[in-house]
Amino acid sequence: MLSIFNNPAFGLLLLRLTLGGLMIFHGFAKVGNPGSLDFIGGKLLEFGLPGFIAYGVFLGEVLGPVLIIFGVFSRLGALLVAGNMVFALILVHSDQFANFTKSGGWELELQGFFLMTALVLLFTGSGRYAIKPD
Repeated sequence: MLSIFNNPAFGLLLLRLTLGGLMIFHGFAKVGNPGSLDFIGGKLLEFGLPGFIAYGVFLGEVLGPVLIIFGVFSRLGALLVAGNMVFALILVHSDQFANFTKSGGWELELQGFFLMTALVLLFTGSGRYAIKPD
């Protein structure tokens, strides 16, 4: 096979840019609409957790993606995104785990994608094409 397709470092760069690039839009939406934290805080309170933890969404949806995109402490960024997704799946999407869309896809495929790609980066690190490879 051509050596251009045998480049794990480039593959990790694409994975980082995809995960960070897609996730950061969720963070920008929350920065632009801070009232959305009231919903998250309410969900936390329903689970007996303090509502202020809702501010952690900025770690998982803004800071984490920035670290991932630039390849600076990528594993930490991936951990923040993964933690954010675990909270989202439990607090908001737990009633959708067994649901499928009309086209047959899993209803939580986006959330699953974010969680799994964050875990991949947590275990692999940033790859060579990063500001601070790990």
